[in-house]
Amino acid sequence: MSTGTSVVRISRALDERLDALAVKTGRRKSYYASKAIEQYLEDCEDYLLAVSAYEESKGKERYSLAEVEQRLAVGAGDNAARRKGPQKPRLGRSGASKKISQDAD
Repeated sequence: MSTGTSVVRISRALDERLDALAVKTGRRKSYYASKAIEQYLEDCEDYLLAVSAYEESKGKERYSLAEVEQRLAVGAGDNAARRKGPQKPRLGRSGASKKISQDAD
C-alpha cells in the first residue's frame, strides 16, 4: 500500500496521549492517527449511507421488526435464544474486557 503525508493539527493534550500510547505499544504515532482517521471515515460513510437510505424511504411503506420476523417466519424467541447463549467479552474504551449484561437484552 502506498502512503501519503498529511499535516493535522491536534491539541497538546491529545498529542501527549498519542505519544504515551506509541511508547507503551512500540508503534508509531502515525499508525494510531491513521487507524483513527480510517475508523472515523468508515463511521461517517455508514452514517451518510443510513441517512440517504432513510431519505429515500420517505413516503414508502415501512415495516416493524415484528412484521419482518413474521413475514420471514422468524420468531422473536429464536433471536432472543441466540442472544442469551454464551456471550463473548467486548472491549471497552479502556481496552479492558467487560462482560455484557444479560439484562441489557
